[in-house]
Amino acid sequence: MAAAVPPRRAVIVGAGPAGLVTLKTLLHQPSDNVNGDRPFDPIVLDFASSIGGTFDQRSYENGELVSSKQLTAFSDYRFPASTPDHVSLLDYVKYLKGYVVRFGLDYKSGKLWDGTPFERKSRIQLGVRVVRVDKVDGLHRVTFQRGQGPIEYVDTPILSLCTGLHVLPSVPNIPGLSSNLVPQSPPIQSLPDLPSTPPENASKEKINWKVKEGVRAIHSSQYKFRDEFKDRRVLILGLGETSMDLSYEAIQAGAKEVVVCHRGGFLSFPKVLNDFQVFGIRFDGKLPIDGLITNLFETAYVHPWMAASHIRWFISDFVIKRVLWFLTGTQAGCNQWVGELPPERLGRAYVFLNKSIRALPYINRPYQPESRFLSTYLKTFYIDPPLTHVPGRASTIDLAMWPSSVDTKGNVHFSSSSSLPQSGKVQRKEEVRMRDRDFKPDLVVFATGYRTEFGWLGDEYRVSEGRDVREVCRSDDLSVGWIGFVRPGVGAIPPIAEQQAMFWTLLLLGKIPTPTSKPHYKLLVSEKARIQHGVDHSSYMSTLAKDMGSAPSLKDLWQHYGLKVLVCYCFGAAFTVFYRLEGPFAAPEMMKEIVENELWETITRRGVAGNLFMGVIPMAFYCFVNLIAFILEKWLTSVIVPLVACVGLGGVLPAILTSSRGNTMRSPRNKEKVY
Repeated sequence: MAAAVPPRRAVIVGAGPAGLVTLKTLLHQPSDNVNGDRPFDPIVLDFASSIGGTFDQRSYENGELVSSKQLTAFSDYRFPASTPDHVSLLDYVKYLKGYVVRFGLDYKSGKLWDGTPFERKSRIQLGVRVVRVDKVDGLHRVTFQRGQGPIEYVDTPILSLCTGLHVLPSVPNIPGLSSNLVPQSPPIQSLPDLPSTPPENASKEKINWKVKEGVRAIHSSQYKFRDEFKDRRVLILGLGETSMDLSYEAIQAGAKEVVVCHRGGFLSFPKVLNDFQVFGIRFDGKLPIDGLITNLFETAYVHPWMAASHIRWFISDFVIKRVLWFLTGTQAGCNQWVGELPPERLGRAYVFLNKSIRALPYINRPYQPESRFLSTYLKTFYIDPPLTHVPGRASTIDLAMWPSSVDTKGNVHFSSSSSLPQSGKVQRKEEVRMRDRDFKPDLVVFATGYRTEFGWLGDEYRVSEGRDVREVCRSDDLSVGWIGFVRPGVGAIPPIAEQQAMFWTLLLLGKIPTPTSKPHYKLLVSEKARIQHGVDHSSYMSTLAKDMGSAPSLKDLWQHYGLKVLVCYCFGAAFTVFYRLEGPFAAPEMMKEIVENELWETITRRGVAGNLFMGVIPMAFYCFVNLIAFILEKWLTSVIVPLVACVGLGGVLPAILTSSRGNTMRSPRNKEKVY
């Protein structure tokens, strides 16, 4: 056991989910000191007037989480059973406020803050903007300002950055857009107190926006209400989940036209499976997809060769594409008939799934065939919800390629797909449909995401060099934790942030060694891709659990918790709850109750057929694949290595095998091997 360390201050920047769970993890870390002093005395600083981060500041009417409540909830603070699977953004902020109350996170700061501006004040300091962080005499000097007050600073040995990925809007320049939009007839007035131009673009190229009556161009972070789209000709730039939400809202609001632009397509997969019919037999859907990925042999007990090769991802992509074709007639996505990704990027190993699909039936309308062989003769099809729209207004969401310019008459000209490298440089159906279309928008929404910049961090933090310790910190400076800065292809950031906070806390206390094994959880993106922080949710969570000694063995689950918990662990997704059954953050009774009730329900609701096709068959297949890898490795080490040694190359092959396996030491608290 590591020696007890004296209590230390900690400053957390950001009061969203990542900041709050980091505060709770540091604050409630048990004491190893004789006098009972807890190891950390943390506070949170945030410029906003309320907690919640992007979920509070960038929420909009009818906005919902795309991750399920079962996966999104923190391990020890669950949603009530009556809560729908996917909560609204407003309800999620209420949940976070309840989390603060439940764990007393806004109580007064401890004695380590005496003599500072935060002496005996709430641990959550709102309305405080961090303007600079520098290293001074081995400490982190955090310079801040309250409102228009004086510039102040505090020094702290521990710093956690939890500002998130969605802070600074990205507003790309479209030639002519900032000056050539024209009001439509009759003129449409902007709703009062709503912005009419995007936020200032902090890029090198400044954009001067001309404010005109009846014309708006905004970033999606500024959008709030459905009525903003009423009677508008709407152009939405970008094709992520927010774009899909807003284009659906535009149809429901009664927009005159709705056009959504993209550069390279998207991969649609619903956050909840709809009902479907196979050979005339109807199956109930309503299953959150982020809970359908099983643990055993896909995340737990995976041979390191299999993890390094990512063969599980490629096999699942192959199978899923065939299943989608069988049910819907297309492999581009789940019932997705246009906007497909190029073949080299089509799969969960490469991109973030677009799980907001309410707009998809309206996008499909011009392209989806009225009938096909499987649906007509074999009675096999995917069941879309009924479509609704305002009579006399747009009933279709048109897809188009990225705008190349806006002329002086306000007409948008769209790029050819051959000029956009992300599109695969092949002619697309939507390109042909929109080629001769005259389209003059009077509302433009940049659903173009966010930039991650840290101009307020000193040069000593070397942000550009990355975080080599599980994306959380740098091996040469564990005192700075970056919590919540990875994005799962399918999953949720808040539970990842909780796992990261626990992992980082153990590193700070010296209770676990800094891991050195090569990770295999990153999505396979090109070096030129805009987003480099994508991870596979299950693989990443499992890796952190193994590093902490929290990944339970099947034997221990059977002996200590029984069959029900064991079955849940095998058939369930990488829920944080599983990694608190054992290890340094174990809460056995609480976690057991959650698993046997809430998580058991998420598995049994799949039904026998669902668990057979989404559980038993995949586990059996991957068990076989992992077994083959295990046998092959044993054969190589027991037969080939001695043979090679006889010819004088004894050190070569063992070195290759060791490098491919990575770190295989056993943790004293973890029965499953740490790969």
